[in-house]
Amino acid sequence: MPETGPGSPGAGILQSLRNLAATGVALLRTRLELLATEIEEERLRLLSLLFWAAGAFYFLAVGVLLLAVLVIVVFWESHRVAAVAVLAGLFLAIGAGMAAAARKSLAGRRKLLSASLDELEKDNEQLTRR
Repeated sequence: MPETGPGSPGAGILQSLRNLAATGVALLRTRLELLATEIEEERLRLLSLLFWAAGAFYFLAVGVLLLAVLVIVVFWESHRVAAVAVLAGLFLAIGAGMAAAARKSLAGRRKLLSASLDELEKDNEQLTRR
């Protein structure tokens, strides 16, 4: 009959498996906490970006509109059609430039959850290196 007491070989293996499982759970918990932190940081960054972008858009739009009206009023008697055409071309060029800059900014952004994925890759390398 095999021994099952605290000093038996089977008890040591069982304790090692428990320790391994506890380490795995702790590792998983750490990675999930990192993931949650990254998601929260990304959410806050996006909310801040939306707030500042909306404010900038509003005030710039009002300023540009008032400036356009001012230019048209100044040239009303002599060159009103030319003033409107120049302003329309200018606004279209600026809009196209901003759209290109926004597209470039989106293309160069950091991959979502990259820190978590990097840590998981390191863990995988550590486990497969043995």
